[in-house]
Formats: sequence, structure tokens, C-alpha cells
Amino acid sequence: MVSLQLEMHDAQGVQLAAVSELAYLHGGYGQMLEAIEKALEGKGRGESLRVQLEPEQAFGEYDADLLRVEPLERYGEGVAVGMEIEEDARRYTVTDVADGRVVLDANHPLAGMALRFSCVVLSIREATEEERKRGVSLP
Repeated sequence: MVSLQLEMHDAQGVQLAAVSELAYLHGGYGQMLEAIEKALEGKGRGESLRVQLEPEQAFGEYDADLLRVEPLERYGEGVAVGMEIEEDARRYTVTDVADGRVVLDANHPLAGMALRFSCVVLSIREATEEERKRGVSLP
């Protein structure tokens, strides 16, 4: 189990996520972006790193095929930008509502973006058997 202090910026240096602490199960369990996990390999408590990830290493390229424009009447009243709608085994975010239409986007909000991460390793400990079995970090 690795506990990190993590901060995220876009390629222009705009902060996208404030400094926060998180814990994850290291070793390919899919809890951390693979490129960050590889960059952390061999780091110890108190060590820090900065890493830039291109879209394909982070949340993928933006895929215009995952964008849909639908009639607003299909979803009824109360649809607003930022809402999530699950359809066709996908989760869409409402990105626009105008002129009787709703724009749905199934891309990750950070798709297509190069991202810069600053990390500080706060602690490293052996994962418990339960954590390994579940493959998830416990609070």
C-alpha cells in the first residue's frame, strides 16, 4: 500500500486537482495510472517526483464518436449541464443544453489532455491479505 500526496496540472500549468492524499495498492491492480505507478517504482518514503503524461498514458485521446446530440424531450425536465446519464452501457456527461437539444459526452473529462502530476510518497507498507484479495485500497 502506497500513500501519496498528489497534485495534478494540465500541460500549461493550470491546476486541475489540488494537493490531496490518496492510498493505492501498488503492483498493477489498476488503481493508479500505469505510467505514474511505473515512475513511482523504487521510490521511498519522503521522495517526490514530477511526471508528465500524454493523453494515451492518462485518460486517452478525445473520441468524437462518444459525443451525442439528442432531443431534450427524450430526457424530460430538469436536465442540466454536469449531470450524468447512463445509457447503452455508457455513462454520459451532459455538456450542453440548448435549443431543445442535449449534448452527451462519454469521454472522460480529462480525455485528450496531457497532464502533469507532482507526487510525494508519504508511506509504504505491506498490503494486508484482504487488500490483496479485494485489489482495492481501504480507507
